[in-house]
Parts: sequence; C-alpha cells; structure tokens
Amino acid sequence: MKSIIITGASSGIGRATAEVFLNAGWHVGLIARRAELLDEIANEFEHAHALPCDVTDAVVMKAAFDAFIDRFGRLDALFNNAGMFGPSGPIDKVPLAAWSEVMNVNLNGMFIAAQLAFGHMRKQSPQGGRIINNGSLSAHVPRPNSICYTTTKHAITGLTKTLSLDGRPFDIACGQIDIGNAESAIVAGLKARQPDMETMDVSHAAEAVFHMASLPLSANVQSMTVMATKMPFVGRG
Repeated sequence: MKSIIITGASSGIGRATAEVFLNAGWHVGLIARRAELLDEIANEFEHAHALPCDVTDAVVMKAAFDAFIDRFGRLDALFNNAGMFGPSGPIDKVPLAAWSEVMNVNLNGMFIAAQLAFGHMRKQSPQGGRIINNGSLSAHVPRPNSICYTTTKHAITGLTKTLSLDGRPFDIACGQIDIGNAESAIVAGLKARQPDMETMDVSHAAEAVFHMASLPLSANVQSMTVMATKMPFVGRG
C-alpha cells in the first residue's frame, strides 16, 4: 500500500485530495493545525492518520514525518499544499508583519515539508518518491492587490524546478500543480468580493493531484494547470 503526506489537509484542496487518495487505498498522513478537523477525516477513513502541527514549526514537522514513516516504512509522495492568501491591497498598505506571516507559511512551510520528504526519499529503500507542490495561477499572473501571495507562488516555481533537478540522481520526481479557482475557503473569500468569479469543483484539482502521484517514477508531470474553464487566465485585456 502506498503512502502520502498532505499538508493543509484539514479543508479545501488538501481535504478533497486526501479523500481521493484514501478512497484509492493509500495511507494518508494529514498535516494541518486544526486537530479536530483532521480527526473527522481519520474517524471516517481507516487509512487516514492525523498529524496535527504547524508547517512552520520544523521540530514538530520532523516528528510528524518520522512518526508516519516509522509506522509505514516509506514515503511515496508529498502533496506540499498548505498556504494562505494574506492581506489584499497595494504594497504600501501591506504591514510588514503580514508579509512575514505569508512568507513563513507559503515559503518556509513548503521548504520544511519538501526538505523532510526529500531526506526520507533519498535514504529509503527502494530509493525515490514524488513531491507535488501546490503553485497557483498566481505563479504566472497576479490578481490585483495580491503582493504577498503572488510573490510566494512565483517562488514555489523555483523550488519545484530545483527539486526536480536535484532529485534526479535519487529517483525523486517533483512537479507543480497550478490551480485556478477551485472552490475552497480562500476562493470563497475572493468570490465574496467578485460575485461573478468563475469557479470549478475542488474535486477536479484533487483528481489531478492523484494522477500526478500515480505515475511511475520514470514519468513526471513537471507542471499542470487545472482551472475553471471560463476564468480570465488566457487572453488579452
């Protein structure tokens, strides 16, 4: 039975993705801060394992990864998903503390998770595994007034490419999924300010992650964009 750790697993894209993997028979380690929501999933699915922790706490994250892998013997995949949007506004209205908070979750948190997964995948036998980073269409183009979120998502592309290159000698594949307007708490907040926003069911994003993770390590989806068909990503204004 294969195993995956999913960060930001308590709601939205993370929870939907966890349920897809669980229904497919994978062992799934669920990382998020809200333990009660993780317990809901773990109580419903036999192979769900709640690992409540803050992705920015490297010590607690290491303990969670170690406990999961000690129990199941190996880590086949990581869905590096946890993130936050942060304040909306022009750069001169964004408090430095808010900028630092988004950097800490969206960059430091994803670095910590990737570092832990890479280290285990490099040492386990048979060697290898797959890391899937959750980018965003904001890794390509910004929404208005999204300086914090957009900056971090551009950086995730660099993280993904570097992991892809550095992972080759160890059979560690890394890809990035850029999701546009999947129905989640973050998108619900944006839609409240833009009622005509085109969205798609979050299950489509979850199924795309499952496809990426299910490939043999001899194949990799380096980048994938899955989005609401009518959202204004492609075109000229």
